[in-house]
Amino acid sequence: MKQVFLLISIMLSLNTVAQKPLGLEECYILAEKAHPISRQSDLLGEKSTYEQSEIKKNALPQLSLNGKATWQSEVIQIPLKIPGTTINYPNKDQYQATLDLEQLIYNGNSIAKRSALKEAETLSEQQQVEITLYGLKNRVNQYFFNALLLQEQTDLLEAKHKQLEARMGEVASAVKFGTVLSSEKSVLQAEVLLTRQDIIRVKKDKETALSQLSALISTEIDSAVRLQKPDLSVAQPKDLQRPELKFYDLKNEELTQRQKLLGIENYPRLSGFAQAGYGNPGLNMLNNSFDDFYILGARLKWSFFDWGRTRDKKQALEISKEMMVTEKETFVLNNNIEMQQALNEIDKYSALLEADQEIVVLRHSIVVSSQSQLKNGAITASEYLTEFNKLYSAGINQKLHELQLELAKANYRIVQGCPD
Repeated sequence: MKQVFLLISIMLSLNTVAQKPLGLEECYILAEKAHPISRQSDLLGEKSTYEQSEIKKNALPQLSLNGKATWQSEVIQIPLKIPGTTINYPNKDQYQATLDLEQLIYNGNSIAKRSALKEAETLSEQQQVEITLYGLKNRVNQYFFNALLLQEQTDLLEAKHKQLEARMGEVASAVKFGTVLSSEKSVLQAEVLLTRQDIIRVKKDKETALSQLSALISTEIDSAVRLQKPDLSVAQPKDLQRPELKFYDLKNEELTQRQKLLGIENYPRLSGFAQAGYGNPGLNMLNNSFDDFYILGARLKWSFFDWGRTRDKKQALEISKEMMVTEKETFVLNNNIEMQQALNEIDKYSALLEADQEIVVLRHSIVVSSQSQLKNGAITASEYLTEFNKLYSAGINQKLHELQLELAKANYRIVQGCPD
């Protein structure tokens, strides 16, 4: 009976009925959403909101209630005696309660600068979270392509099993007519059983690989789900788009904001204050009774000389900025090396695939010829299986190289920053 489908077509484009396919990009998104650290970016934003509110409230009037009760060993006395006059000296036990109000008037715009520093710190912390999430893509690649290879291997084994059963039917007919020995059918039957074992083994390995991927993306993956083979493009970017580069820039901005805040440490601090109180004595120390009082005024504090400590701190921050620049340059250098390695991998597997296509075509033609010879009893089943298994191995190599090529492309895109 003439074959409806060529073996090569079955092996390389097996049609299967499955559920909604699961793609690589979808796994990237699910892995990021599922990772516990993904919530940190929002939490850092909420934390920053409260910290910014606390900083800005330093511009509001500061109100405090104070009280004290004291007993002192000595009080003010006037060393004079005026005839006919009695002087009441203060009591040694004294009491005072005050309500104090202080309003910052000027401090070199420190509140705005502290707010800018806090914003820079939050942005760099959030970017660090993005770097961690971005690193998940490498793990997704590992699990996804491992499961995909096992899926492709299962397809090829099932195609091999169908072809072997078809050959068994042909050999059974030949045995019936006496053109082929019955032992040839046993050889094919043994190979069918071995292939079934391989199918069971590979399917179980695929289930294990899918369970690993499922745990990473926190999504239940049925063993019947088809993984969609990606078809990725590779383009040489003008600039790297890695999240680490943005992190270095944000850390540099954070250091700049720290320098600006240091620059106002020695600025004068001017504040106004008001105090209302009630005590014994009041402001009049010679009035030995409870009395209310109030005070209005302004305070000025100016630490204009600090032995160069502020200057040293600024220089230390400047060195930190230079170190951040060198870290960024080192990252770019290493990243460019990784990109070149990834491109070399892409070129390697592209070249191997070109040879694979020729090998599979040649192996298929040999199997077609061997199939006719087996049917006519010109060769043994073992000789046929030798050629048939070589075709299967060639098909496996081709699928392996196809997936290795896509994996190399996926790795390259991650190294360069996954451009659209």
